[in-house]
Order: sequence, then structure tokens, then C-alpha cells
Amino acid sequence: MFRILKYLGYHEAAQSPKTEVLAGGTTFLAMVYITVVNPSILSDAGMDFGAVFVATCLAAALGSVMMGMLGRYPIALAPGMGQNAFFSYVIVIGMGYPWQTGTRGRADLWRYIHRAERTAYSGMAV
Repeated sequence: MFRILKYLGYHEAAQSPKTEVLAGGTTFLAMVYITVVNPSILSDAGMDFGAVFVATCLAAALGSVMMGMLGRYPIALAPGMGQNAFFSYVIVIGMGYPWQTGTRGRADLWRYIHRAERTAYSGMAV
């Protein structure tokens, strides 16, 4: 256990277990809504709610663990709901594409969306 704490840069002088548990709980509560809202948005496009729920939970858990363990940076990651809402309500419902086609049929459009999101996120991080 101490090797993991040392690897992550935990210093008892600067942090307390109480603070770390409180921060983790706060982050969890701030992010847990996405496990219900994200599948709800994508189920409007015709996707299976249960499958999207599991995929959302796995993506959030894997992304957060990788960010913490590999990047040693305390940021929680989860699927972005903005893109999912755009996909469901504009591409599938608005434009009439089936969700199976919408996930891979407009690669050029998704490239621009990803670029805009990366730029916005980088600007907020600075």
C-alpha cells in the first residue's frame, strides 16, 4: 500500500486521508449523474439503455484509473454528453440517420467536432 501512495506522490504532510476520501466522494457524486443521463440521451437514438449504461460506467472507470495511475494526475474522466446529445438529437433524430450509420457514416463531421472540443478543453485548462 505504501508503494502505491509513494508512486502517486501522496505526502502525509500535505494531504490527509480524510481530505482524500472527501475529495474522492465529491468527485464521484459530481460524476455519477452521467451514468444515467448519458444512456438516456443515447436511448432516444435507439440504442439499448443497459448496454450504454455499462459502457458509460466502464469508460468512466477505465479513463479515471488510467489518468490517475499512468498520468498521476487527479482528474476524473467520463464520456462527454455534448457529443452524445449532438449525435442523438441532430444526426439520428434530426437528420434521420440510423444510429448504426451515424456512428461511422460522418467521419469528417466527427473530426471537426473533436477538434473543436480539444481546442475548448485546452483553452479552459490553461
